[in-house]
Amino acid sequence: MYPIQQRSLPYKINSLTLFERIRSMGHGVFLDSGRPACPWGRFDILAAAPVELLTCSVENPDNPFPAVDQLYRKYALDLPQPEHLPFCGGLMGHFNYDLGRRLEALPNRASQSHSLPDLQLGLYLWAVVVDHQRQQTTLVAAPSVPSSQLDDIEQQLLTEASGKTAPFRLQRRFSANINETEYHQKLSQIDRYIHAGDCYQVNFAQRFDSEYRGDPWHAYRQLREVAPTPYAAFIDTAEGAILSLSPEQFLEVRQGQVKTRPIKGTRPRAADAVADQALKAELQASTKDRAENLMIVDLLRNDLSRVCQHNSVKVPELFKVESYANVHHLVSTITGQLPENASPVDLLEHCFPGGSITGAPKIRAMEIIEELEPHRRSIYCGSIGYISLCGRMDTSITIRTVLCEQQKVYCWAGGGIVADSITEMEYQETFNKVNNLLNALNSTQK
Repeated sequence: MYPIQQRSLPYKINSLTLFERIRSMGHGVFLDSGRPACPWGRFDILAAAPVELLTCSVENPDNPFPAVDQLYRKYALDLPQPEHLPFCGGLMGHFNYDLGRRLEALPNRASQSHSLPDLQLGLYLWAVVVDHQRQQTTLVAAPSVPSSQLDDIEQQLLTEASGKTAPFRLQRRFSANINETEYHQKLSQIDRYIHAGDCYQVNFAQRFDSEYRGDPWHAYRQLREVAPTPYAAFIDTAEGAILSLSPEQFLEVRQGQVKTRPIKGTRPRAADAVADQALKAELQASTKDRAENLMIVDLLRNDLSRVCQHNSVKVPELFKVESYANVHHLVSTITGQLPENASPVDLLEHCFPGGSITGAPKIRAMEIIEELEPHRRSIYCGSIGYISLCGRMDTSITIRTVLCEQQKVYCWAGGGIVADSITEMEYQETFNKVNNLLNALNSTQK
């Protein structure tokens, strides 16, 4: 087997222009670490022109993960994964929350108002990897990619993008799919379910929508300025784009070692440093938020144990506070070890969708979400990421995510509802989480 092909390119801390130079090749994916504004992000991964495309339409009821695993194993490389190259060719794309309907028997109540496929993965045999820690940019390719093709791609990456696209313009301010009274009613129903013993926690969300004109890429460029996060992503789609500014990792696999980092517990940031530190300390000490986080940690320990080696699942980090542009979050870390015969796709299938955005127990919480949320979630609370042909995987939970399709634009926000939740505070928390996104897009109206 020939080694992975590598070509050095000029390093720039901002990878936006590199992506603009390959977008025209089709099916562009930009996995964005948020640099330079997000200092703890390390890798940007950019690709286009996949050699195969695996799509699962919203009408298809079948479980697509066996087909994903088959495609992955067909091209998998028995080669070591260089530390500075997390991706050496492989699968990249999105997994909608509603794929969960293919894995579990759920009621059919919420309206299906989105056309985005529930899954779309491209098989990309080359990519650009920007390592901000080493300050290196590398054009990487699987051994099968001809040298002449890499010459053409390298030339395109070194040439300024031609042609300008129309600026993004919102046609009206965002509006929610439920009003405050309806929100209170739905949380009252969740409270009844909790006290009846149906569940311990339900992640309930509302959706905001508007119409737009122009290129969503311009909106993404604007959003990453106000919401820099280490698991951001932009994906061109057939009818628009996915713009994700997620701070949350879902599943990572590195040399068989599994990691997941659920977020549960939120406080807004304050402009005053003393007040901001007080909010951070309040979150760290909150019994309610710790209990909410612990419920999800237990759920994810169980999910990982379905695939990982016996007794390998651990919790090395519990209740760590991480701060982002607009909120503080409570984050924990769970780890495990994959068996040698298991692929990263096996792990993804058995943990999907992420427990941090369902509630506990997972299936009952998903049934309640289907009953109480008016519309299907689509990309919201799904996942975006890559599965490298050398065995490494990294995926996000698609919170703080905007979907543009058919000249309409959607954004969601939710939170984990537990027995001692205060409805007014939960309602306000949904706005705290996405106001920076909504306000930035609202400002584009002309």
